[in-house]
Amino acid sequence: MFRERLSSHWHLNVLDLYRDTRWDEFARQHIRSLPAEDPNLCCYLHKVQPMQKALKDMKAWITGIRRDQTAVRAQAKILELQSDGLLKINPLLNWTKEDIQRYSQEHRLPAHPLFQRGYRSIGCSPCTIAIGLNDDERAGRWSGRGKAECGLHTEMFRQKDILEMKPNFQSDSSLLDK
Repeated sequence: MFRERLSSHWHLNVLDLYRDTRWDEFARQHIRSLPAEDPNLCCYLHKVQPMQKALKDMKAWITGIRRDQTAVRAQAKILELQSDGLLKINPLLNWTKEDIQRYSQEHRLPAHPLFQRGYRSIGCSPCTIAIGLNDDERAGRWSGRGKAECGLHTEMFRQKDILEMKPNFQSDSSLLDK
């Protein structure tokens, strides 16, 4: 796999993050419909909460977001101190797609194999589709769902209690109260 090749070549310690096991029953009941019916809840359970847990005792978090990717990211700052004291660092914020391509070519960085298959932004498989060469690079994420961010770079990430997020979810999230 591409990830394992990169990890081996550059001696990276890649961590796999998983949803909290307390949501297993809920996920089993809704796993096929959740990405389409309630992508916010799906992202919260599968991306936001696991990342919150992974960063709980960290002092800083380095991201790869760029201003030119989405309207939300356009408002980001290079250094963002979160309310819990975590420093979010966005060093590529002012880079453009062209800057990334140029840097990748100059440093002979390997392209993700899915890029050749039309994936310009890679996310979870149920919510990511291949797109055309002239489409916006994030057009393949949550296509037709009115969503442009998973929540890691939005107010959703600052919400540590899932009950505070319930108004943002469409599905019957009564199991979340347990």
